[in-house]
Amino acid sequence: MEELYRIYGAPSAGPGSFRLRLRYWRKKYAWMVVVGGAKALKRAVDIAASLALMIGLAPLFALVALLIKLTDGGPVFFWQTRVGQYGQEFPFPKFRSMVVNAEAMKDALLDQSDHQDSVTFKMKKDPRITWIGGIIRKLSIDELPQLWCVLKGDMSLVGPRPPVPREVAEYSLADRRRLDAIPGLTCIWQVSGRSDIPFPQQVQLDVQYIESQSLRLDLKLLLQTVPAVLFGRGAY
Repeated sequence: MEELYRIYGAPSAGPGSFRLRLRYWRKKYAWMVVVGGAKALKRAVDIAASLALMIGLAPLFALVALLIKLTDGGPVFFWQTRVGQYGQEFPFPKFRSMVVNAEAMKDALLDQSDHQDSVTFKMKKDPRITWIGGIIRKLSIDELPQLWCVLKGDMSLVGPRPPVPREVAEYSLADRRRLDAIPGLTCIWQVSGRSDIPFPQQVQLDVQYIESQSLRLDLKLLLQTVPAVLFGRGAY
């Protein structure tokens, strides 16, 4: 409410203030309609696109699932808990691209992370990745099961990538700003270098998106995601 007062001015309580109050409330509700309409349209696009993609990509899903199963007999999906908008946790699926005991091996590899002095863990030559995992990670196919999260509403097509609780626990107050939006399948830093982008710059780009998000920007980022995936820059 204070923000609305700053933008539109607080309604006066003095005599002759009816027009000022009317102008204030008219602008307030017009702003609410515009913002609410944009959110509803974004959600409608998310539902339609995620459903269409899940149906259209079903043969690819089946092939990837078969290859993962034939590799080591382990589960097809890897489930994690991720942190979404305003700190809300949700189940997060990926096609499994690593060995079955990958999480148990992670602690022994922390000092080999290519993101030194960072809350995120990334390795260009991670020994836990399987042969099929290397392929699907390079092409971001391992992320496609998250279309289910988009359909459910836990995620959107475009938005800051959802972190794991372990990373959020190390966030500064400024870092938590990236939790102000619904997380997405792709984002600005995903199309700008992916894992090559250091964490502080990831936060900066996520905040930039949050402060300027629009359907036009979402469409632009979705189109930029295609060459980013095909060239595989920063995918590891």
